[in-house]
Amino acid sequence: MAQLKLIAALLVSFCVLLPLTHAVSKDVSYCDKNADYAVKVTGLDINPYPIARGKPASFNIAATTGESITGGKLVIDVSYFGWHIHSENHDLCSETSCPVSIGDFVVAHSQELPGYTPPGSYSLKMKMYDANKQELTCIAFDFDIGFAASVADS
Repeated sequence: MAQLKLIAALLVSFCVLLPLTHAVSKDVSYCDKNADYAVKVTGLDINPYPIARGKPASFNIAATTGESITGGKLVIDVSYFGWHIHSENHDLCSETSCPVSIGDFVVAHSQELPGYTPPGSYSLKMKMYDANKQELTCIAFDFDIGFAASVADS
């Protein structure tokens, strides 16, 4: 009977904790809802979700384009409770395969947040530019950083 209770407790724990650390598709919005961006974002997956402090997180942005893209950059701005806290630039070709052909492609970024990152709700704005510095798209989305941290941080 004790073994049955232990198995039941483990099963309940597994069912409660598993949904807390899976990938999630998030909604994105365009910075300018009236703009006709050359790159259309079709989806965003964040894994794990919520993001764990001190652990790697991946952001996969599915998009489509009607024109070939030979290079460019991503400009990322992050806000915490409305306050701008971080900016970074990335070479587009380090986040996806270049040249980007007409059609579907994925921008994949992985990053490990420091263990001291405050938990809570964040907003991210990402602008994509081509090699000629023309804005191809601008999206915004919210994400959460959980209270969990790595064992090394505790």
